[in-house]
Amino acid sequence: MTAQNAAQDAETLDATLAGLDLTARLRLVAELGGRAVFTTSLGIEDQVITAAIGLAGLPIEVATLETGRLFPQTVALMTETEDRFGMTITRYAPDQADIDAYASQYGLNGFYDSVEARHACCHVRKLKPLARALDGAAVWVTGLRRGQSGNRATTPFAEYDAERNLLKINPLADWSLDHINAYVDAQAVPINPLHARGFPSIGCEPCTRAIRPGEPERAGRWWWENDEKRECGLHVPEAAATSLTASSL
Repeated sequence: MTAQNAAQDAETLDATLAGLDLTARLRLVAELGGRAVFTTSLGIEDQVITAAIGLAGLPIEVATLETGRLFPQTVALMTETEDRFGMTITRYAPDQADIDAYASQYGLNGFYDSVEARHACCHVRKLKPLARALDGAAVWVTGLRRGQSGNRATTPFAEYDAERNLLKINPLADWSLDHINAYVDAQAVPINPLHARGFPSIGCEPCTRAIRPGEPERAGRWWWENDEKRECGLHVPEAAATSLTASSL
């Protein structure tokens, strides 16, 4: 299948998913054929998707990027979630050699010093493990929502990821935070206690702070940078997220 045909198929699927509820969207994903992988950050959106997969018993793999710098609350939530839904969350960690190379060049916390260094850290701790998680996958499921940031305001339900040559599904694209919270309450979904402390978006501990009243949901991520649309490269082409070439790391 050509990239053009894949993109056209994604547009058709996008229209179909728009008319379904969450479980039906995920059930359709599971029926597409090929390996389907949902990558979770254990944030509240991702916990909703994990719950829907677990409660419906869908054959969608659940994976997470265990970066080595996560909040202890996030790490503890992995086991709690597995127990709650009777599933295994596969952990993908960075290679120690990559971490050592990064620390040698930038310092362990060099991401505070420059955008280049921050993207290099994300490349080592997130992008390379993600590539392993998605190796051989036909479908990638994410918890992206349009309301999370301006950079995600046009998130479709389905799109062709040309960089990774797979179908990317965003089943919560049209969900509001109120909708998310209602589902969590109705299904008794375990969530990160940091959400109640002002952390709507939770990443690595050194790179995440609580947001202030009136700030966007993702304002606490890499807060020391000025770019309001800052991303790590997971959900935008890496070249668009940074001009850094990190292939040497």
